[in-house]
Amino acid sequence: MKTPKRIEPLIEDGLVDEVVRPLMSGKEASVYVVRCGDELRCAKVYKEANKRSFRQAAEYQEGRKVRNSRQARAMAKGSKYGRKEQEEAWQNAEVAALFRLASAGVRVPKPYDFLDGVLLMEMIADEDGDAAPRLNDVVMEPELAREYHAFVIRQIVMMLCAGLVHGDLSEFNVLVDANGPVIIDLPQAVDAAGNNHAFRMLERDVGNMAAYFGRFAPELRYTRYAKEMWALYEDGKLQPDTPLTGHFDDPEDEADVDAVLREIADALREQERREAGRAAQDGPSNRDEPPPPPWEQA
Repeated sequence: MKTPKRIEPLIEDGLVDEVVRPLMSGKEASVYVVRCGDELRCAKVYKEANKRSFRQAAEYQEGRKVRNSRQARAMAKGSKYGRKEQEEAWQNAEVAALFRLASAGVRVPKPYDFLDGVLLMEMIADEDGDAAPRLNDVVMEPELAREYHAFVIRQIVMMLCAGLVHGDLSEFNVLVDANGPVIIDLPQAVDAAGNNHAFRMLERDVGNMAAYFGRFAPELRYTRYAKEMWALYEDGKLQPDTPLTGHFDDPEDEADVDAVLREIADALREQERREAGRAAQDGPSNRDEPPPPPWEQA
């Protein structure tokens, strides 16, 4: 097939011999099967920001390190240079995460090189040498679902011990080869200690896995691994091989933050209604109406 322009530098540098075929096109990148000597590997070509449907939400970027203060200021201002730096930081995040997690023993594709927005990495294949299926395409018996779920939970624990939370884990970014699940797609991985949203993302990742495997083994839907592992992590007691039960009892005096926030929002809405009522009684005003509060804006 015709060589994509973005992969040409890898061929010129001798990292890739030829592009065999396109593999998939996702919300953030297009992936190609490439030949490197006697091996088939994958080349992940990141899409430009304006062509990507996955947005670099601030909650994912919180806690990520930047090279220097100039880069940080430019990214904050949203200048052309800043957008370029932000894009490079977004791509570099996956490369750094893959190297870190592979070193920690997590089942992720092995990264080989990264050049000009193209990540060269291991191809995850099935028993016939073809691209491995996504978890979403695998039908399994309850016992296999329990086995795979336990395996993925252990991978999530290992990731957390390495200081990372996937942040977008679902059945669509887990592949299954002859040895079981392999976690992919990590550009949005967050720093567990430096990101205030880390636990919420961990809970969502774990919940997605429980919901999917729970289709085949319904009892998995009621497990509470996220809170259990996070409590151990915060106490400095979580290790890659720490036994987990899937059960967790909330402290009796634990504050219900969501309930408090809902009460605050309700009170603010009531205040808005009262002010609107008073304004209606007082007659029309020449002043511009204030915008609706953030939680009521579309």
